[in-house]
Amino acid sequence: MKNTLQIGINEKFNASLLFFIICAAQVGVGVHGFQAVIYQNAKHDAWISIIISFLAVNLLMIVTFKLLEMYESNDIFGINLDIFGKYIGNFINLLLVLYCGAAFFAIIRNYTDVINAWVFPELKPSFIVITLLILVIYAFTAGLRIIIGICFFSFFLGLWIPIALLLPLDYANVNYLLPVFSNDLIDILKGAYYMSFTIVGFEVIHVLYPFVKEKKKAKKYVHLGLLFTMVLYLFVMIITLTFFSGEQLEKTIWATLSLFSIIRLPFLERIELITICFWMIVILPNLCLYAWSAYRGFQRIAPIKETKFILIFSLLIFIASFFVETRTQIHAFNYTFGTLAFYIVLVYPIFMYFIALIKKSALKHRARRE
Repeated sequence: MKNTLQIGINEKFNASLLFFIICAAQVGVGVHGFQAVIYQNAKHDAWISIIISFLAVNLLMIVTFKLLEMYESNDIFGINLDIFGKYIGNFINLLLVLYCGAAFFAIIRNYTDVINAWVFPELKPSFIVITLLILVIYAFTAGLRIIIGICFFSFFLGLWIPIALLLPLDYANVNYLLPVFSNDLIDILKGAYYMSFTIVGFEVIHVLYPFVKEKKKAKKYVHLGLLFTMVLYLFVMIITLTFFSGEQLEKTIWATLSLFSIIRLPFLERIELITICFWMIVILPNLCLYAWSAYRGFQRIAPIKETKFILIFSLLIFIASFFVETRTQIHAFNYTFGTLAFYIVLVYPIFMYFIALIKKSALKHRARRE
């Protein structure tokens, strides 16, 4: 297949691991405070917005797999080159690399903000960024299989976090969920739209697909991963809606962390501090997957060694962190990134699928004429 990078047999992995990859990619810093943004639009029907957003993602993945199956040994970067040619294709690839960098930056900067607000107010953000970047560099240089291993262990090590959220149910008021469907459909759809920032991550399948051994089983495990993350976000949202009143939720920046802050155990107080620090293990797969995706894309534009790329990439992220410092700037960046993610992650693959169909049909028609 044209525009295909060589993949060693040792680099490939079993399709079942896609379940853990999707879960690790979709669960990140967005969990900390996605509820208020959705509630501002959908109100107490915000849980319906989550279901709609994940139904849309599952439908999108059906189209995505149809596109990837046309280019079984190619990723989205190779597909761009095949459809648009060298110059336009590389320009689009560069935009996708920048998107991966923006996603990486959004994760690392939001987590840094949470650390500063809840755990170490006096600690300089640059120190936290450097610490995270060192972890990413260490994992990245070990290779893709190690990154996937981190996704696997991150999934199981983090299972206690949603279980702990069952404790605030003692204070739950189910009446906050009623009446169901009392809000306009447009507002509910707006809530689903604003889930964009939170649920992105599954797009890494565009880059990982050529590395899957049993490609016929890939769909099943990706959809199972999406189902798990939908249940997780739905679970967190319902607990939040039954705990906070509407006025309280609209004024709460990090609703999930606020839920943890009310938990009191005989042997442990302020469990939210443990959760926030532990969350570094949860976001590490996010960061590694986006860095690795950016590397695969940049390889199409200019061949570069892994170590050199991740060092330059990390330096640029570190420099960028000085330009987004205040919470207002972080919020503005999140809003811009969420809008960008909606078009790149949800709209662009559909556009690519139809372009690929048109090109395939044109090639068949030309072959018949010849």
